[in-house]
Amino acid sequence: MTQHTAPTRRTVAKGALLAAAATLLGPTATATAMAAAPAALRLPRPTGPHPVGLRTFVLTDTSRDDPWVPGTGAREVKITVLYPARTVRGCPRTPQLTPVEARYFTELAPWVRPGLPASGVDWGAVLTHGHLNAPALPGPRPVFLYSPGGGDSRTLGTALAEDLASHGRIVVLIDHPGDASQVELPSGVRVTVLRGNPDPATFRTMIDTRVADIRFVLDRLGSLPLAPAMPVMDLRRIGVYGHSAGGTAAVHALATDDRLAAGVNLEGYLDLDPDLLEGLDRPLLMFRTDGFEGAARIARSWAGVPARRVSLADSNHWVFSDYAFLVPQLQAAGLVTAAARAALIGAGDPAAAVASVRRGARSFFARHLPAPVPPARGR
Repeated sequence: MTQHTAPTRRTVAKGALLAAAATLLGPTATATAMAAAPAALRLPRPTGPHPVGLRTFVLTDTSRDDPWVPGTGAREVKITVLYPARTVRGCPRTPQLTPVEARYFTELAPWVRPGLPASGVDWGAVLTHGHLNAPALPGPRPVFLYSPGGGDSRTLGTALAEDLASHGRIVVLIDHPGDASQVELPSGVRVTVLRGNPDPATFRTMIDTRVADIRFVLDRLGSLPLAPAMPVMDLRRIGVYGHSAGGTAAVHALATDDRLAAGVNLEGYLDLDPDLLEGLDRPLLMFRTDGFEGAARIARSWAGVPARRVSLADSNHWVFSDYAFLVPQLQAAGLVTAAARAALIGAGDPAAAVASVRRGARSFFARHLPAPVPPARGR
């Protein structure tokens, strides 16, 4: 949540892509983006023994209004379910963003994360390692819910989620429309740009909404449409993790919902409800970086929370997201400066930080929410 002089939050409705681009980036940047040769970006392969299947759902909660769009009478939440697959033959890999979402993000990237290029990137060409509707590996599996950083879409947590899924877990990535950069929904495309640290009232709404979204997804896990492609979820073994505002929401959900057995906080503030967290009696692992501008607030807000802590050297706040892999490629292509890279993911090689987070999250969840020994990998 780097400080910048701009409105804290701006939402663009469906059909306003060109107007949004002209307002936020200006006609010159828009024309440049369309003319530049796109850079090819890749996400890393997951390290586990299993290929990864993927399905996406939009869930509608008719019991509450969307707090960002009052009066709608329903809150829409988009999720992606990643899981170990029995085989991926005939099942295509999915792009990180839908074509519509990629169009929006192409225009808004430098505003969503200052330092990202306004041109020269084909965001719609970034492929995940998730194979659409691949048949699931047999057997019930622990489930981990993920809440992304403030202003980010769920898909920026793809690499860590795929790694967990390749090791036999089920991961549910949750989008939070209204503070996610872009979400394509049946009711329209929701685009929001967060600039700087949100004011207290906005932050409260963000966290309360995210916790409610997490609880709603928990309610719906057992009733997702059944199909051969869907994995069997062990609803007695559910964990939660999140980055930044998602980390804050994950810990608050862990403290207030008995269905969640363990959690991981990737550098989220915990000063919103300190009394709520003092008596936390469930396992919690917390990661932080040494380059985050909010380090002092992190230290203060974490002081009384019972948890294991890990610090990552030569790293910055968005190293916990897919920017850890994408930003170095953009820098190598001459599209991101060294200063921008340092502000986003740190000046050091992100490989060590990423490996630490992957190993740490896997071993933590394996200890507290063990998975069954899976059969041999198929193709």
